Amino acid sequence: MAEAQMFVSQDKFTCSVCLDTLTDPVSIPCGHNFCLKCLTDCWDQSQVCSCPQCRHTFTTRPELNRNTLLNEVIKKLKKTKISPPSSQNYAGPGDVECDVCTGKKFRAVKSCLTCLASFCPNHLQPHFKGAAWKRHKLVDPDGYLKEKLCEKHQKSLEMFCRTDDSCICLMCAVTGHKNHEMAVLETEREEKQKQLGETLSEIRRRLEKREKKLKEMRRTVEQMKISVEREIEENEKSFTTLIRCIEEAHRKLTERIREQEKRETEKAEGVIERLEKEIEELRRREAELKEHSETKDHLHFLQTFSSHCVLPADGDSLSFTVTADFSSEDLRKELSGLKKTVEKISQGDIMTRTPSGCEARNFTLQPPEPQSREEFLQYFCPLTLDINTANGRLHLSEGNKKVTREWTKAKYPDHPDRFDYWPQVLCREALTGTRCYWEVECSGDNVLIGVAYKGLGRKGEGWECSLGYNDKSWSLLCSHSQYSVHHNINKTEISAPYSPTIGVYLDWPAGSLSFYSVSHTMTLLHRFNTSFTEPLYPGFWLSLHSSVTISHLTPCDH
Repeated sequence: MAEAQMFVSQDKFTCSVCLDTLTDPVSIPCGHNFCLKCLTDCWDQSQVCSCPQCRHTFTTRPELNRNTLLNEVIKKLKKTKISPPSSQNYAGPGDVECDVCTGKKFRAVKSCLTCLASFCPNHLQPHFKGAAWKRHKLVDPDGYLKEKLCEKHQKSLEMFCRTDDSCICLMCAVTGHKNHEMAVLETEREEKQKQLGETLSEIRRRLEKREKKLKEMRRTVEQMKISVEREIEENEKSFTTLIRCIEEAHRKLTERIREQEKRETEKAEGVIERLEKEIEELRRREAELKEHSETKDHLHFLQTFSSHCVLPADGDSLSFTVTADFSSEDLRKELSGLKKTVEKISQGDIMTRTPSGCEARNFTLQPPEPQSREEFLQYFCPLTLDINTANGRLHLSEGNKKVTREWTKAKYPDHPDRFDYWPQVLCREALTGTRCYWEVECSGDNVLIGVAYKGLGRKGEGWECSLGYNDKSWSLLCSHSQYSVHHNINKTEISAPYSPTIGVYLDWPAGSLSFYSVSHTMTLLHRFNTSFTEPLYPGFWLSLHSSVTISHLTPCDH
């Protein structure tokens, strides 16, 4: 049978004392291997017999015998010349580098917790030979030694201060952290491990909940697509039938009008022909009478007078009438009503209603607005005030969840998004394409609560920068005496009991913005119905000594 090829790294057969391939290898009880001469010289120079690699100390000096099997393996390794190049000892990606090497660094084999440094085999030797280093604590290579050092005292971090929630050294424990609650790192790790487990369980619970919700949403989207295709197909059939019906009605109506036109035209042409003949006869008789009146023969005039003065029979041609106006007011009214119905369909009014007496569909294009606070909280959206937009008189606190207007100015740096005149601030979140709900707690005389497009003006005192007084923003003014809503300089007064808690519900796809007074019930103050074209940013305007706090809610709050 073919001899199996050896895939063994040369450093497995290297003496950690001379850093060369083992010669006359010997094994000691701790399991490490050394050259017989290297280990003998090392122990002869020391009063204590310890392993140069793991620092294990032996009470009696072990007897050193050559490891025959290991010696044969090393001989075969040399014969097969499989040993890799020495460059394998250089530190590569993911390896800990020797802190002493200059230029291209070798891979560290040990880290010293006393020296707080890592060493390659060559630079590790002083720890085995020098008496001052023999008590140092060696561990496997660690690339994060600097993080284990106290920046103030340059000592190892060996304790945990529970009072300040930080790792400290022993010097810190007796100085700046005196009388604080402390624990050893292992004990605190066990406690934190438990907390980590609880957090992990909560994350998994939320993950399962969201994965379930994701499946439901995907299923809903699929149902929506099927319903939409079915609805489009039904509408296509209905509109095709309606269009054909309209075209047929148009064709028949045109035919009837043309037929009536033909009848009236034929009647008019008959009357015209008769009138022309009567005119011709009357003109002939006129000429005869004129000639008779001019005769000089009195006898002839008198003898023929009776026959010439008889008028021809007067026909009924003058009694005939022809219809000239074909307009129909009733028809105009019917067509106008049909036009309004089609326009109402195109605006979507019919699609969002369920006819009385009909069973509601499982899928509706326009979901109903929530009624109870629990239903609103399903759409809760956490908000954070954007300090880059805050006016200099506004002070943010509580993790940028609260804003207060004071006399003193805050030292904010210049920013293109900052309101330089109006005491206003916007939130960082851009709301678009979804439904959102948030609540705020108000205090003080006057507070404006609203939303705005990003294009709301920031510089100057014009109305184009004021929340609710232009076409880029909508707002609700809250005071102890009254409410009022504002948009594009239009103001509407609202009569309702005062409540310091205001809820705002935004249905961006439906173009709906609603303000609620929140107490034991939800009271609708006003609803804007429009068509939003850009993302909206919640914002606030405050009078002096007034404040607004964004409530921290969750869908489970009641």
